Amino acid sequence: MDSTNNFVGRRNGRAELGKDEKVERKRRREAEVVSQMITLRCHALHGSRDGLCDECADLLDYALARIARCPHMATKTFCSQCPTHCYAPARAEQIREVMRWAGPRMLLHHPVMAIHHALETMAAAWRARRAQAS
Repeated sequence: MDSTNNFVGRRNGRAELGKDEKVERKRRREAEVVSQMITLRCHALHGSRDGLCDECADLLDYALARIARCPHMATKTFCSQCPTHCYAPARAEQIREVMRWAGPRMLLHHPVMAIHHALETMAAAWRARRAQAS
């Protein structure tokens, strides 16, 4: 395999990506979901229309920095399930509040993201049960 290309081969007529590309795609998707959730909440609760208020922009920068440096991205499902809690306690509470508020609303505003998240959650639970059974 060429070191500049993460293409591994074809499987069932579909291109198959290397592990690094899958991890980076997961990292980008997680960053996009967090960004959309913070933006949705900020626009609704803080009245900002042209971007984010300072508090939400700061929280987003913090969250994106954590996502970019996450050493467990290949194996974890979501930050709440991660063995390493890299968020400071106050920041973890802020992001929990964002997710509690924005999570249900994502189905209306970003249905594809919300459904993908639900499927990922169910798949992770299924894998965990399967691993326990063996």
